[in-house]
Amino acid sequence: MTIINRIQLAILRLVYADTRDRGQSTAEYALLLLGVATIALLVVTWATGTGKIGELFDAVIDSIIGRV
Repeated sequence: MTIINRIQLAILRLVYADTRDRGQSTAEYALLLLGVATIALLVVTWATGTGKIGELFDAVIDSIIGRV
């Protein structure tokens, strides 16, 4: 095997290794976003059902008014 063939083989291996991981990264990001969206939905559902959002908003506004 000549030096040119070895260089070509090394380049092909690098290119092929790079393309194999691209789909996996995309799938990992999609699963991460799905998990984050699920947690956010659960938190919003809990907060709106218990009235905690309104209490938090009232506390922040009261704090701002108290400092003025």
